[in-house]
Amino acid sequence: MLRVLMFLVPIALMIYALVDCISTKDEDVKHLPKLVWLLLIVFAWLIGAIAWIFVGRQRGAAAVGNGGGQARGGRSGGGGWVAPDDNPDFLRSLNDEKQREENAKDKELLENWEEDLRRREEDLRKEDKNSDDGGPQDPPAK
Repeated sequence: MLRVLMFLVPIALMIYALVDCISTKDEDVKHLPKLVWLLLIVFAWLIGAIAWIFVGRQRGAAAVGNGGGQARGGRSGGGGWVAPDDNPDFLRSLNDEKQREENAKDKELLENWEEDLRRREEDLRKEDKNSDDGGPQDPPAK
């Protein structure tokens, strides 16, 4: 069992470091370019993973202070997870989506009104033309 763990733990560590490196923003990567870190993690899988975890990217308070008080991954606050209904960015995106749908409906309604108005104006012009030509006139509506 111990022999299996000697292979599983480093492999799990490498996978964690690889996923963490891929998901880290470029501005949070320290010392080397992100591509070099990826190659180091893949080819020197134990040393590269350990190096990435300890010195590869900004962690903790340094990552939280990267502008706007937002931690890595769009989470706000002290780096903890925020539920979607408490996340102002998520709520704003819902409101924006709702606003876009309403704008599309309003635009369609306006286009229909404009089309109806053009049709009615054209009908009135035809009636005026017929009345000017001395053509048949409809009796006034009562």
